[in-house]
Amino acid sequence: MSKKRLYTTMVRIAEALERLTPSPQEKTDLNEADAFIWHSDPDELRPVEQISRISLDLLKGIDSVRDILKANTEQFAQGFAANNALLWGARGMGKSSLVKALQAHVRDTDGKALALIEIHREDIPSMPRLLNLLKKTDRRCILFCDDLSFDEADSSYKSLKAILEGGLEGRPDNVIFYATSNRRHLMPRHMMENERSTAINPAEVIEEKLSLSDRFGLWLGFHSCSQDEYLSMIRAYHAHYKLPCNIKETEAEALSWSRSRGARSGRVAWQFIQDLAGRLSVKL
Repeated sequence: MSKKRLYTTMVRIAEALERLTPSPQEKTDLNEADAFIWHSDPDELRPVEQISRISLDLLKGIDSVRDILKANTEQFAQGFAANNALLWGARGMGKSSLVKALQAHVRDTDGKALALIEIHREDIPSMPRLLNLLKKTDRRCILFCDDLSFDEADSSYKSLKAILEGGLEGRPDNVIFYATSNRRHLMPRHMMENERSTAINPAEVIEEKLSLSDRFGLWLGFHSCSQDEYLSMIRAYHAHYKLPCNIKETEAEALSWSRSRGARSGRVAWQFIQDLAGRLSVKL
């Protein structure tokens, strides 16, 4: 094949590929919905028609962290300075539920909901492309990553560090980043201990690992709830959904349910209420 024919063929292939993969700017409208999920293969913000969440006033046992994150989100919505936040701690205590509930509760200066954009852990390396897209809109956005953590041989945390703080561009003014994790420092303890024992300068290795979580201005800890807090969740659900059963009997059943699960948490309380509502033929 001659060079000219080869060049012509390559041009045609490139044009065909370009038609098949339009840029995300051409097919993304942030006014299309209040929530989106980011996909990076190919780049796309997929709208979510209905967000799976519960009301803010049903989140019990987390009053302090709820108020702190609510104030931070309201500052951001009004165009003032606000911090990226790391919600860490016990499983099932409402970390992701709080973020989704606040998105429904907080409004910007025009009375419009903030856009909630979920990015999966494996798509973190594509965040610069997503931020480049979001900075071209005036809508204020919460960028949300649920269950964020990093394992051995995973270097993508370095790109996240630059995005949160320290990079030339950083994050756009209309974007704030909230993440949830069971780990306060986002990495398993054995990973940091192993690197400490093998590194020439162990202190520097640990400092690099810890500097990622330091990039979050807010660290909000979620801890296992007491029995009283667990029962307050049950009572709140019972009243909100008007369940046709005796509250004292419901509390006793709920305690038995938590013992069978070996834990008390908001998630366990919600799972019990779902089971109870099903047995009572009540739609939640």
